[in-house]
Amino acid sequence: MEKLILDQTFKGQKYTEDRLPRAEYENCTFESCDFSKGYLDNQTFLECEFIDCNLSNANIVNTTFKEVKFSHCKLMGLAFNTCNTFLMDFSFFDCNLSFSVFTDLKLVGQVFMSCKMEEVDFGDCDLSKSKFDECDLERAIFSRTNLEKADLSTALNFSIDPDNNTMAGSIFSKDNLSGLLQKHKLKILK
Repeated sequence: MEKLILDQTFKGQKYTEDRLPRAEYENCTFESCDFSKGYLDNQTFLECEFIDCNLSNANIVNTTFKEVKFSHCKLMGLAFNTCNTFLMDFSFFDCNLSFSVFTDLKLVGQVFMSCKMEEVDFGDCDLSKSKFDECDLERAIFSRTNLEKADLSTALNFSIDPDNNTMAGSIFSKDNLSGLLQKHKLKILK
């Protein structure tokens, strides 16, 4: 039986060498903690919040994230596709998710707000009804991705091939339509 840790705040802790004790964390807050290159595998986080944390390149194999909020966090190189997908639910605000992998995940209605997402891999991902609010998607990979009714109207620097993705009802602004035409090597003047 997994240990249950409720309503705790962890502040300024370093878990890069010593791992966070294995438990089910419920309604906990992690603030300014460093998990970079550490081990968060097989952990359970329910209704938790990570603020100003560094989780870059952490091992999150079989980790459960249910109703988890990430704010102002570094989440570079995380393999979200290795997490436990049952009840997976998280939100990201002002985070750096560059080089992270979301392949094959069902993230319907996922919200990314003001995030840096360079070279993030969304291949074969269901992002229908998701929102990319003022996110930088430089070199992000969209391949066989379901973007039906997704809102990319304020997203920046994306390149999405409409022939290789499902996009009915997707929302774009006239200012970022060039990201849908890059494969045609057109010159679009402003």
